[in-house]
Amino acid sequence: MDFKALFTRIMNGNIVLQILCGMAAGIFLALAWPEAGKAAAILGSLFVSSLKAVAPVLVFLLVCSSLAGKKQDSQTNMRAIVLLYLLGTFAAAVVGVLASFLFPSKLLLVAAAGSTNPPGGIGEVLKSLVFQIFSNPVKAIAEGNYIGILAWAVALGITLQRAGDTTKALMNDVAEGTSKIVQIVIRFAPLGVLGLVAESVATTGFASLLSYSHLLLVLVGAMLFVALVVNPLIVFLTIRRNPYPLVFTCLRESGITAFFTRSSAANIPVNMNLCRKLGLHEDTYSVSIPLGATVNMAGAAITISVLSLAAVHTLGIPVDIPTALLLSVVSTIGACGASGVAGGSLLLIPLACSLFGMSNDLAMQVVAVGFIIGVVQDSAETALNSSTDVLFTAAACIAAEQVDESVDDDEGEFARESA
Repeated sequence: MDFKALFTRIMNGNIVLQILCGMAAGIFLALAWPEAGKAAAILGSLFVSSLKAVAPVLVFLLVCSSLAGKKQDSQTNMRAIVLLYLLGTFAAAVVGVLASFLFPSKLLLVAAAGSTNPPGGIGEVLKSLVFQIFSNPVKAIAEGNYIGILAWAVALGITLQRAGDTTKALMNDVAEGTSKIVQIVIRFAPLGVLGLVAESVATTGFASLLSYSHLLLVLVGAMLFVALVVNPLIVFLTIRRNPYPLVFTCLRESGITAFFTRSSAANIPVNMNLCRKLGLHEDTYSVSIPLGATVNMAGAAITISVLSLAAVHTLGIPVDIPTALLLSVVSTIGACGASGVAGGSLLLIPLACSLFGMSNDLAMQVVAVGFIIGVVQDSAETALNSSTDVLFTAAACIAAEQVDESVDDDEGEFARESA
């Protein structure tokens, strides 16, 4: 057997099909041999740890290198992209609130309260974000503080715009080398998924999901509605043409991979590669994709609003329209402050629960429920978050190109009329 040829074929194969095969193998292993399924957890742990280790370094180098090499007359469309990120996250929060009122869920609030220290209000969240911005850069990279990483990368990248070409070339080469390392790690995703799925099924089976099936349906249904209706509508209003080819491409190429890695930050290399395949401007997506992994959290906004209102319905607390709108705003702000790693949105739930006078102990019981259903909830949330990063980046770039073409056509027509 030619192992070199086999290895080359695997490395160049369809990663999505390989991940699906890994998932199927993990389920089969857990059901046929539970002990082996639990032992396979090391594959998943190694895979996720590898991604989390390299992702902060990659974000720092990519953003810094991109800004350092940016030409002064280059158009990045970042203002439009940020507006789309915020609009999409707020719209998702509203959808989560509406879904909770249309299909109210109830929880079994009997789980033991955790010992974590979640934020207690909007002021605390904003204060935390400010302190993250001014964090030590080495500490920010070590702890995966992406707000701090972005702040330092932007600052250093802008100051290095006046550096020599040799310095800029070196930074670009280092960023490219780091990207290659991440691409190699990503190719081991099927083995990582096998371990993650095998551990989950062997440990809890499917029983933990059945008791919260209604809540899961509301969560996943709201996320699907945003992915297939709300986001396409936003993109249509931006580019004024059929958005679904682009929507389905982003869901297929980015969403499926993010569903299994369960980390927007870890899925950054996949999104960068997809943007490159779509022919987007590198100066734009090298900044917007890492930024989106930090602040574009439509799935997190849905999770925060739906789980909070599930607790509200359980306790029989009345909710009026102004309070529901305030919850949407709070969910949006909280989602933007959530980390781009697995389960990053759950600790922001007490922030929303505080609007309804719930104690921190009770709110943490809601968080515990989130971890129980996290196998599906967090995967679907990350798929929506990560695929939307590429979708809105592409929409902004396409809209900018249409404006440029319109200006060129108008100038040409003016020239013909003058002649």
